[in-house]
Amino acid sequence: MVQRSDPSALRWLVGVELRNYRLRAGRTSAAAAKEIGCSPGKITHLENGRYFPQPQEIAGLLEFYGAPHWDVERLSSLAARADHKTWWASWVDVLPDWLRTFVGLEGIAESEFIYIPLVLPGLLQTEDYAAALTATSERVRPDHNERVVSFRMARQRRLAGDPPLKLTAVIEESALDRPIGSPHVMRRQMEHLIELSSLDNVDIRVLPTSVGPHTALIGGFTVLHFADAQSIGYVEIQDGAVYVQDQDQVAGYIRSSERLLSVALSSEDSVAAIKARTVT
Repeated sequence: MVQRSDPSALRWLVGVELRNYRLRAGRTSAAAAKEIGCSPGKITHLENGRYFPQPQEIAGLLEFYGAPHWDVERLSSLAARADHKTWWASWVDVLPDWLRTFVGLEGIAESEFIYIPLVLPGLLQTEDYAAALTATSERVRPDHNERVVSFRMARQRRLAGDPPLKLTAVIEESALDRPIGSPHVMRRQMEHLIELSSLDNVDIRVLPTSVGPHTALIGGFTVLHFADAQSIGYVEIQDGAVYVQDQDQVAGYIRSSERLLSVALSSEDSVAAIKARTVT
């Protein structure tokens, strides 16, 4: 299995960086358009990820914005991958619009940090756990349950990809004890977490309830890191998601992830805590 790709996610990543560079340089869309000989509307479309800029457009804009040469090369390398197919196309009928960008970004990410306080993250769920969870979700239509679960299982295959996604997940201790499905489903889920913990690219950390207040009590979040693009934050809300693009704000989420890891159990102690849940 190769690293997944998604042209729309690549366009979005490049557009985010072009916009950030333009704003930092204090340039208007009209000035940028004049520099490369196009309309201001096209600059807006490029920044929104609707169109993929040609390498010469990337170079022209970034040089106009005063970006260093290595960033021109880095973003041009992303453009070279724009002809790949969208890996999640088979599930387009069950994916809401707000989620499609995320799964595309996750498919091309180098590493991911995730903190979800109430349940186990989708990348770590067994099929039965996922089925029990989606059956009670107002976000999932009853006739879409099986398709959503199959998509979630497909997402997880990125953990065994080439190269594999490097995943760090902080799990609240209470999520280990929240019954989702039958006792058998929960026991198998705990065993699955232990199996995943043995992978070199997966680090599962348990956050004890005894820690009390911590930096992420406001809610869960995800940070995606890329080999050739700036990191992106992601926060789900009731009926959608927020994509955090500003790098100062992303840095805040990265600091929060580091603080969570500093108070969570070690990798070894986390496995021991999970194993304790398999004892009947």
